[in-house]
Amino acid sequence: MSPVIDIRSLNFAYGRVPTLSGIDLQVAEGEFLGIVGPNAGGKSTLLKLILGLLQPQSGSIRVLDCAASAASRLLGYVPQYPSFPRDFPVTVEQVVQLGRLSLDQNGRQRDGKWHALWPGRVSSTDRRAVHRALAEVEAGDISKRQIGSLSGGQLQRVLLARALVGEPRILILDEPTANIDQRMESEIFDLLKALNTRMSILVVSHDVAFISRYVSRVACVNQTLVCHNTDAIDGHVIQEVYGQHVRMIAHGH
Repeated sequence: MSPVIDIRSLNFAYGRVPTLSGIDLQVAEGEFLGIVGPNAGGKSTLLKLILGLLQPQSGSIRVLDCAASAASRLLGYVPQYPSFPRDFPVTVEQVVQLGRLSLDQNGRQRDGKWHALWPGRVSSTDRRAVHRALAEVEAGDISKRQIGSLSGGQLQRVLLARALVGEPRILILDEPTANIDQRMESEIFDLLKALNTRMSILVVSHDVAFISRYVSRVACVNQTLVCHNTDAIDGHVIQEVYGQHVRMIAHGH
């Protein structure tokens, strides 16, 4: 079976500054892959290449057996930070409805035009999909609330529902638990583990010890990329990735 993501000898730079060099990565159908590395190491850039938002200078990237940009409708994406102002007058339900549109990471249609979400443009099929997605992330009871009134954990559930409502084959998340507490972090990852039974998942995180309980492999990104099975992650590997002394902290629940 072909990998759902197949990256070979990929190189990318912003101007003359190399960001990713010689990247090789194959992600299997149904895999739960963790991506770790230092700030500015290239993790978010790698996600944007997979999403088709950036093009490599050299090398190849195939997603679901086609060019990355052509597979975008089959990818669900949860960005590191919300791509809309928290005080914008929009409800939870309307935010999730946006996931039924073909949007880029800034909330624009991929043809570059801004889209006004008119009630008449939302079909009954769309509404049912929105209700299913909110129920799956256990946020159905807040569907009518304004997005600005939500806690950090509630907002992450809503953004996850927005990614799921398009019925993706691959779910990609960029530090989805960066601004929430430890209890909510566990709940989000338990939910991702359940979702992994029907889709491949890639998640960026700084917490290597925590995600190792959930993911099958960890891709360590710091301009280059090396994959490790979770049982091979130790202090030496983490020090190599981050380039400095680190302390491993056990999470007890």
